[in-house]
Amino acid sequence: MANQIRFLDPKILSKISGMELRARTVVEGFIYGLHRSPYRGFSVEFAEYREYTPGDDIRHIDWKVYARSDRYYVKEFEEETNLNCHILLDTSASMNYGGNGLSKLEYASYLTASLGYMIFQQRDGVGLITYDNQINQIIHSRNKKGHMLSILRYLEKIEAANESEMSMPLHQIAETINKKGLIILISDLLDDPAAILRGLQHFRFKGHDVIIFHIMDETELTFPFKNATKFVDMEGDSQFMAIPSLVRDNYMKKLRAHMSWLKRGCGRMHVDYHLLETSKPLDFALFSYLNHRSRKD
Repeated sequence: MANQIRFLDPKILSKISGMELRARTVVEGFIYGLHRSPYRGFSVEFAEYREYTPGDDIRHIDWKVYARSDRYYVKEFEEETNLNCHILLDTSASMNYGGNGLSKLEYASYLTASLGYMIFQQRDGVGLITYDNQINQIIHSRNKKGHMLSILRYLEKIEAANESEMSMPLHQIAETINKKGLIILISDLLDDPAAILRGLQHFRFKGHDVIIFHIMDETELTFPFKNATKFVDMEGDSQFMAIPSLVRDNYMKKLRAHMSWLKRGCGRMHVDYHLLETSKPLDFALFSYLNHRSRKD
């Protein structure tokens, strides 16, 4: 398991060149880890791996997995499920923040690539929509040859800008996607929670399943600052000096209230909510996605 977790470490992924290779590394490492963990019996309905037995077609052996495990595994594929999935990626300026060398946007892009790659391997359709205070890019959901590569190439050059104002783009996106399917929202959710929940309700009203991955940096969650610190608004021009010990309690109180409001609202709408901290491996997010799928199928 230690080796599998190492390949899912976001800081290690940042040293791998190319989004396609990162996505493959994460997904193949994750699937290999499922077979060596307590989740070995977990029902994975896509690209399931099993050990090679005499008589199997050797063309289906996954040689990358063999190189890491020294064991032969064969990929199996179920019938096409025709899931229509769209990943909504927040590219507002606040996503540029990173207190430990990796920004929220970098982490979110690795997660987007890995989820997209895994969904595509399921033979389901996957699309990508990026937004800040407006829709910036729409790559419609499909499962055609070369489609996933287009998404990964776009993720290679993605940049964050503009302020967060999720309400309008979420409603516009909901009106754009007519076929019922799965919506995966990846964001730091730094906006009015009531406006966010109204946008999510629009997707639920149109019959979509929704999963949220709330991306936060460790320093945002713990506020570890000790000395007088300059705080800069990443979506504006304001900045101020503060003594952390004097503002920490108020900050943590407001953060807990914000997250609690979002969690309760998502619970009422039957939206899956998952908090992800950017220093943590990506396996939790991938397992959460598969668990969601297994409950829906």
